[in-house]
Amino acid sequence: MIEIENLSVGYDAPVLDRLSATIDEGELCLVIGPTGSGKSTLLGAISARVPHLTGGRVAGRVHIDGRDTRTYRPRDLADLVGVVGQDPAATFTTDVVEDELAFTMEQLGVPEPLMRRRLEDVLDLLDLADLRRRPLATLSGGQAQRVAIGAVLTAQPRVLVLDEPTSALDPAAAEDVLAALARLVHDAGVTVVLAEHRLERVVGFADRVISLTPGPAGATAQVGAPAEVLGHAAVAPPVTRLGRLAGWEPLPLTVRDARRAAGDLRTRLGSAVVPENPAPGEELLRADRLRVAYGALLAVRDVSLSVRAGQILALTGRNGAGKSSLLWALAGALPPTAGKVRAAGRVALVPQSPEDLLFRLTVAAECAAADPPGQSGATRALLDRFAPGVPAEANPRDLSEGQRLALALAVQLAPGARVLLLDEPTRGLDYGAKARLAQVLTGLRDAGHAIVVASHDVEFLAQVAGRVVQLAEGQVVTDGPARTVLTDSALTAPQVARVLAPVPLLTVAEVAAALEAGR
Repeated sequence: MIEIENLSVGYDAPVLDRLSATIDEGELCLVIGPTGSGKSTLLGAISARVPHLTGGRVAGRVHIDGRDTRTYRPRDLADLVGVVGQDPAATFTTDVVEDELAFTMEQLGVPEPLMRRRLEDVLDLLDLADLRRRPLATLSGGQAQRVAIGAVLTAQPRVLVLDEPTSALDPAAAEDVLAALARLVHDAGVTVVLAEHRLERVVGFADRVISLTPGPAGATAQVGAPAEVLGHAAVAPPVTRLGRLAGWEPLPLTVRDARRAAGDLRTRLGSAVVPENPAPGEELLRADRLRVAYGALLAVRDVSLSVRAGQILALTGRNGAGKSSLLWALAGALPPTAGKVRAAGRVALVPQSPEDLLFRLTVAAECAAADPPGQSGATRALLDRFAPGVPAEANPRDLSEGQRLALALAVQLAPGARVLLLDEPTRGLDYGAKARLAQVLTGLRDAGHAIVVASHDVEFLAQVAGRVVQLAEGQVVTDGPARTVLTDSALTAPQVARVLAPVPLLTVAEVAAALEAGR
């Protein structure tokens, strides 16, 4: 179905270097690699957006069902290839969910009776029936992602290209989307190519993996079966890294595989000492019976919570549970309908898209504008602490996801905020970038900051959170220690906890430390 022959792509700098791969009809191919390794560029080449819409230098060939993307433009492949990008809202062309799902079919001239049947199928497939008449502007990030996928599926493409399709989804919604994609692959013979950083979610569905490794001439690729490639890849899900640590052969790709091999490891770790979080200090942020409403929709219902210095609190809950609304109300950026918020000093908020805070043409200009009076260089010093080596003259839009997030953090914290709120900060970050962010946040915690992180990424929360507050329909349903809350559900428990239960360890790093201490 897809044949890639010696593909090289470059812009100001080379991106891909002589990549070759074959993806058969009815396969789910997973593209992995560090941030900036060229995953989105490869997806763009498969959909003909590279170079027809992006420019750049391209050598080699990509054939999609016999069509050469050098001569076929994206519009010429519309009947064959469907594309879902990282920012679903940027692709919307209508105002209502149902209209958005029908739009592509209207452009392709699908007869109305067939259009209505396809629409109902997609509504059921992606659990969107209850949202069919909702304005797109009122959707949560995860709901918008599902609508974007659905809008592509209504055209019934034979190839589906997705860039981080589960990045904004809660675990249950992500499982639903991936299960739907698997049904398309197995039952309809659709070829799916997707790039994803949260490999723990998707690797069990993959038939083939393309692993990109950056190099001076552009990224090279290793292509093969998932177990074969992930055994040596720079990025791998926690369950596979646990297998590497334990020396298991073959390496596991799923919790089921790992749990079958983990009996001896669980015995060795039976007396492991559980790491403790530092005791929190003074109260820095308090909400009392907070309510947030959008017209008749009550997004936050009588939420009361306290956040203290030296504490990282995680907000969890399914898409639409009210996490973002609560964060914006805590930051003072969204006036509550009822209740009060009290803060000891300034509260800084970094939204889901950190670039929304960055308006200037260079990193140096952003840093200079954020410096407090009489403290020239303060923001740059924070940036160097969070992400050393970011070029001063670079445009913030040209930075990697991790660098943009670090810059936004520096800009927000430089004026002296002691409370930091982050909304889905790991979206678009690879495992290495998440580990660096975890170091940044734990460093801020140890320096006396209070941090609230809203996230679906339980693997990241397992690294940083000391306390978890779970929301459902705008209300607090759980508030307790992270180690207890994260392991109390098979749906939200991190992979290591599910493999080693009842041993109460959450991450590969904790397992490595426990093994070292037991020697």
